[in-house]
Amino acid sequence: MEIGNKGIARLSIVPVRSEPKDAAEMVTQLLFGDHYTITDISDNKQWCRIKMYFDGYEGWIDAKQHHAISNEYFEQINNSDYKICTDLSATILFNKHQTNIVMGSVLPISTNEIFKVEEQLAFNGEAKSLSSKRDVEFLIQTAKKYLNAPYLWGGRTPFGIDCSGFTQIIFRMSGFKLPRDSKDQALKGELIEFDKRQAGDVAFFANKDGKIIHVGVLINENEIIHSSGKVRIDSFTQEGIIHSDSQQNTHKLHSIRRIIKL
Repeated sequence: MEIGNKGIARLSIVPVRSEPKDAAEMVTQLLFGDHYTITDISDNKQWCRIKMYFDGYEGWIDAKQHHAISNEYFEQINNSDYKICTDLSATILFNKHQTNIVMGSVLPISTNEIFKVEEQLAFNGEAKSLSSKRDVEFLIQTAKKYLNAPYLWGGRTPFGIDCSGFTQIIFRMSGFKLPRDSKDQALKGELIEFDKRQAGDVAFFANKDGKIIHVGVLINENEIIHSSGKVRIDSFTQEGIIHSDSQQNTHKLHSIRRIIKL
C-alpha cells in the first residue's frame, strides 16, 4: 500500500472519516464499486487517505477495508459504461462469494451478465447504465425508494443517509453528476426563480448567516423530498420547508437550481 495506489470498495459500505481513527466523524461512505486513489497513509499504516474518483471527495478509510486494484483496472473502470444498482438492496456473487449491496452501488457489468478483468461478478437484480440520463419522473421515483430512511450524517444508503448524500445519489442514479456537499451542489445547474419552479428542481436552504445547510428535491411545485430526521415529504413554500406534522417552517429557502432540463 503506497501513495498513488488505486483501490475500490469491495464491501457493501466503507466509512470514510475526517481523521485516521475509528472515533472520527464519518464524512461520507464508499458504496460497493466506488473507486479511489490513495493520497496519504497514516504513520501506523492502519489508515489510508483516499480521493474518490466520482466526486473528488477525500477522507480516511481503515486500511483493512482497502481493496487494491491495478492502474490498468482503474482506467478500465473510468472508461467503461458500468451499471448502477437500482434495487433497494441486492445480493451479488463476487469472486464466488455472496455479498450484499445497496442501491447506488456500481457494478462492473457491461452488456454481459458477467464481466471479467481482475474480478468476476454475477448480478441478476435491477440496474441501469451510469451514463444513461433519465427524466424527472425516474428521479422522483428513485427518491421515493428512500422514504423513511433514517438521517445519518455522512450516510449514502437506504439504511442511513444525509441530505446532500441523498440528493447526490438519486441524481447519480439518474445519470447526473453532483458534488457531495450541499454548498457545492448549489453551484451547479441553472438558477431558477421561485414562480418557475417545477418537479426535479433542487432547493437549497440556509441558516441565519446565509450559509447553505440543507438541500432537497421538489417532487412537484408544492412538495419536497429531503432527509431531515428521515427521508420525508414536506410542503414547500417561498419561505422554505413547512413540516407536514408540526406545520412549522423548519428550513429557510436560499435558492432553487435546475439540473435536469426538460
